[in-house]
Amino acid sequence: QVQLVESGGGLVQAGGSLRLSCAASTRTYNGYTMGWFRQAPGKEREFVAAIAWSGDTTSYTDSVKGRFTISRDNAKNTMYLQMDSLKPEDTAVYSCAATSDSTWYMPSRSWRYDYWGQGTQVTVSS
Repeated sequence: QVQLVESGGGLVQAGGSLRLSCAASTRTYNGYTMGWFRQAPGKEREFVAAIAWSGDTTSYTDSVKGRFTISRDNAKNTMYLQMDSLKPEDTAVYSCAATSDSTWYMPSRSWRYDYWGQGTQVTVSS
């Protein structure tokens, strides 16, 4: 069983930045495909970004391209999401997800992931 713990959420003004972290409790972390998803009140969960086990392949949803950066440090079993130029519409609960399948296949689909964190709230004020 893999446990994922997010941190770094909070309240920020529009145009500001936040850095989310996702720490994983597994010895085989460097083989996992990782992703970030978010869910705003009254809306369905949506894909934000994903990163391959090696860190050299990433994917983003169109609305965050150029503003968010996903990265990982396999030595620390930790994934990050640097969020810049935040907008009120970025307000949501952000959750990290992991799958032990290292194949880079449809990383934006939530069903690809076996493990989920509890989420961290990000609120962007206008």
